[in-house]
Amino acid sequence: MSTAESVHDGSVHDGSVHDGSVRGESVRERAPSRRAGAPWHADPYVRALRAGRGPLFLRRADGWMLPLDVERWCAAPDAADRTVLRRCQSPTLDIGCGPGRLVAALALLGRPCLGIDVSQAAVARTVRAGGPALCRSVFAPLPGEGRWGTALLIDGNIGIGGDPRALLARVAQLIAPGGLLLVEAAAADVDERVRVRVDDGRGGVGTAFPWARVGIRALLHHARAAGWAPVEQWTAQDRGFMALRRTPPGPRSATER
Repeated sequence: MSTAESVHDGSVHDGSVHDGSVRGESVRERAPSRRAGAPWHADPYVRALRAGRGPLFLRRADGWMLPLDVERWCAAPDAADRTVLRRCQSPTLDIGCGPGRLVAALALLGRPCLGIDVSQAAVARTVRAGGPALCRSVFAPLPGEGRWGTALLIDGNIGIGGDPRALLARVAQLIAPGGLLLVEAAAADVDERVRVRVDDGRGGVGTAFPWARVGIRALLHHARAAGWAPVEQWTAQDRGFMALRRTPPGPRSATER
């Protein structure tokens, strides 16, 4: 059985995928981590997803705010997104899928895929758009671990958890041998770990949570430290992307055997 055939999406109901299986192994649904998902259940984020528009920001404690492009997330894939979709090797796992434009586009093409997100509102919107999705943290048990052909960390999702190396190490557990990780980096040359809140700019503020911002140079540094090798780098519509593969372990020395 091929890798693409080994991951089944299962049936979609109420914003989740149920009763999937991987190479005959039963995959049971587990409740999402409330602690992990709490920041993205905040009203400003939920309201923005339901409306399909902002304003919405990630706000640091010092008052600096990063605009979130909710309108683009809720629209059809743009030209930059399509450069990512063309590089996907099935099956594809979209980590932090948000409202699901990439998962829905892959599903429409008949490509095996799954989106995961800690926001139930995001998962529900993904399912309505036609994409299979689970309300799940990337750090929780997931279907098809070690069998995904591609993982996506798009729209700043390298920041999930506030520790890029820990995230890259976790994704390595999810990808099949020879699989691909497609990452979008920050436009700025930055490498920071912060605590942020979702803020609508009008007084609506969510709970604080850890986040990271990583530019291309920092992404290369963290990827290599986590055992990933860059295979391609490109820019589309002022957005920077990188394709990574796991570095195969070197031969063991005689003393290690």
